[in-house]
Amino acid sequence: MRTEPVVQARKVSKTFAGVRVLREVSLELGRGEMVALIGASGSGKSTLIRSIAGLTPIDRVTNGSGQAGEILLFSQPMQQRGRIAGAANALRARTGVIFQQFNLVPRLSVLTNVCLGRLGRMPFLRASLGQFSTEAKRCAMRAMTRVGIAEHALKRGCDLSGGQQQRAAIARALMQGAEFIVADEPIASLDPHSARNVMDILSDLNRRDGITVLVSLHQVEYALRYCPRTVALKAGEVVYDGPSSALTREFLGSIYGSETDDLFAAIDSKPITAVAAAEAPTAAINGAISFDPSHRMPTEHRTSAHA
Repeated sequence: MRTEPVVQARKVSKTFAGVRVLREVSLELGRGEMVALIGASGSGKSTLIRSIAGLTPIDRVTNGSGQAGEILLFSQPMQQRGRIAGAANALRARTGVIFQQFNLVPRLSVLTNVCLGRLGRMPFLRASLGQFSTEAKRCAMRAMTRVGIAEHALKRGCDLSGGQQQRAAIARALMQGAEFIVADEPIASLDPHSARNVMDILSDLNRRDGITVLVSLHQVEYALRYCPRTVALKAGEVVYDGPSSALTREFLGSIYGSETDDLFAAIDSKPITAVAAAEAPTAAINGAISFDPSHRMPTEHRTSAHA
């Protein structure tokens, strides 16, 4: 049965300094899907992810015929004719963006970093001052408990490990109330155990909450383990879109040649352990959690928190 479309990308192209990075890419995701985006380095995965999230404008014209590309989220235009649409901010509020670099504000507490996910839904003055209500802090604690880092709520963002920081970024997307999560190689810089934890959480959000997930991955094994459907890019073009179960080494070898070995890098086969939920520290909820206005979020951080 066909589900409501969350993403509709049609004839999307992107050129940087005369080099075509995406070539008339068309892609559709239905509500509740968990889809992997794979490809060797330079295949265009990050550019497509950022274009779908409305962070990178696409080319105005896709080919010699003058046909323009477009990207729709929730059946509303995110990009059309090379321009970010007027409804982009409202669509970003429904879309959680997770980056490889985590994008936490290092000097702020983990609790405040997670609360930043609420900024796009707050009045401007309160948002600019970082004034979060007690209920917002409770909601943030629930999100951190969900991803297994509640005991670290009062630590600074820079004091967490890489895997913990990525889980905080997911909690921020939960705090945002995201209906669609787009993740740009979220496990690329993590050790195998942390990578499995992050993928377990994304998979759980997809299954239990019905959140649509598009995740770019450099290793095919994770696509096979977690994503029923995979889209493969090569040189900016979609070369496969179908069941992940079909992604044998032989099949991918016919597409990627010598690059196939990189896509099948070994994964630690130790059993996956469930993330333990922690008690929410009451001091973090009831105490005055201050936001220092002198430490404003850099542009990239601000985008991630709103997205």
